[in-house]
Amino acid sequence: MTLSDWLALALFTVCWLGYGPLLALLARRSGTLNDDMLVVRRVWMTAMTHRETRLVDSNLMGHTINSGGFFASTNLLLIAAVASVLFGGEQAMSGFASVGAEDVPMKLLEAKLALVLVCLARGLLDFIWSIRQMNYALALIGAAPEVHSEADRAALGEAAADLLNPALSAFSQGVRGYYFALAAAAWLFGPLWLALGVTAAFCLLVWRQAGSPAARAIRRARRLLEGT
Repeated sequence: MTLSDWLALALFTVCWLGYGPLLALLARRSGTLNDDMLVVRRVWMTAMTHRETRLVDSNLMGHTINSGGFFASTNLLLIAAVASVLFGGEQAMSGFASVGAEDVPMKLLEAKLALVLVCLARGLLDFIWSIRQMNYALALIGAAPEVHSEADRAALGEAAADLLNPALSAFSQGVRGYYFALAAAAWLFGPLWLALGVTAAFCLLVWRQAGSPAARAIRRARRLLEGT
């Protein structure tokens, strides 16, 4: 690997590992979409405990689980495609290199594909854990008793939110893996493309969390919900 490759890979690592701490910092200062959604979902689960019929809540959870399943299955197909090239032998690698990848030694090309595979595999694990937790939350919604004490309702809503929020956070991490996998794939065309790709993905993710119209709308909704 050249110095440019190492520098681009170091930038990729910093962006990948530093994204979470940066979001936490932004959440404390001005708020982020993910942080605001924690409050929205907590209010949702509290409202769920006051409904006699929880069909709407179970339908919403079912839709979310289906979305997670779709992303997970798509992720698995992408992993299979990349792995088939990476572990398909010299002929597969040579054929892949001939369709536009940077002319580099075979070992370096394998390292580039391995980085894409690691990003996708991490995302798949996040999706799987997210689906598991969402199923637990769905079971909790179905098992919620007809409690009459307001303190019991608040405690049950808090417990459901403490289960649902990590599930949706894992889902978000899985989706984030697609962005970094695309950035890693840009390395196939050279270290400069990797640096540009990961910088673009990082900036886009931060903007969507802190400055996008969706983030501003959810922030306004959070203020309204916290005022009720």
